[in-house]
Amino acid sequence: MKAFIVDVPEPITLVGGGELAPGALEEALALAPRLAAADGGAAAALAAGHVPQAVIGDFDSLPEAVRAQLPPASLHRVAEQDSTDFDKALRAISAPAVLAAGFLGARVDHQLAAFNTLVQGHGSPCILIGDTEVIFHLTRAVALPARAGEVISLFPMQPVTGRSEGLEWPIDGLQMAPMGRIGTSNRALGPVRLMPDGPGLLAIVPRRLLADVMAAIRRD
Repeated sequence: MKAFIVDVPEPITLVGGGELAPGALEEALALAPRLAAADGGAAAALAAGHVPQAVIGDFDSLPEAVRAQLPPASLHRVAEQDSTDFDKALRAISAPAVLAAGFLGARVDHQLAAFNTLVQGHGSPCILIGDTEVIFHLTRAVALPARAGEVISLFPMQPVTGRSEGLEWPIDGLQMAPMGRIGTSNRALGPVRLMPDGPGLLAIVPRRLLADVMAAIRRD
């Protein structure tokens, strides 16, 4: 894929064909009004009364009845089968941030694939929106206005280290790895600052912090 299908100067919402957390699409669109869909996510967009400006994927989960309701110019088929539609869409989008709804829930394998996609090094930072949490790839220092007692989880997708401020159990000096030490169910003492030493660390924080996370990780 040599050129971006969607190249925009403001954050964009991306909807997938998985389980949509209640209110997630509306919350994302309030922060990022442009809308794209990954394959069958177009059906969810139309059901909610929105027409995506671009639909990206291999179209194996895009029903003909849905396809017929979309402007032909919005359809962008990426035929290869070596990646997920989420990955295809992120590779095709250039934006300061992507708010992704409809990629969690329902099937565990789809969720694991979405986590894998988050750490693949796409140019546009992406935030997955779940029922009660948002998940993002922690690639640089991030400060968030967490409240005392809120759960802040860190999950390594590869061996990684980092530092923290404001966590009940600091991560400084810890060697984290998927088959070793992980950082789930940590708790905030108040506002937190998370500082990874390299890529591969997923941050899982309360959904109420979505706008703060977007502001902290967006590409300028």
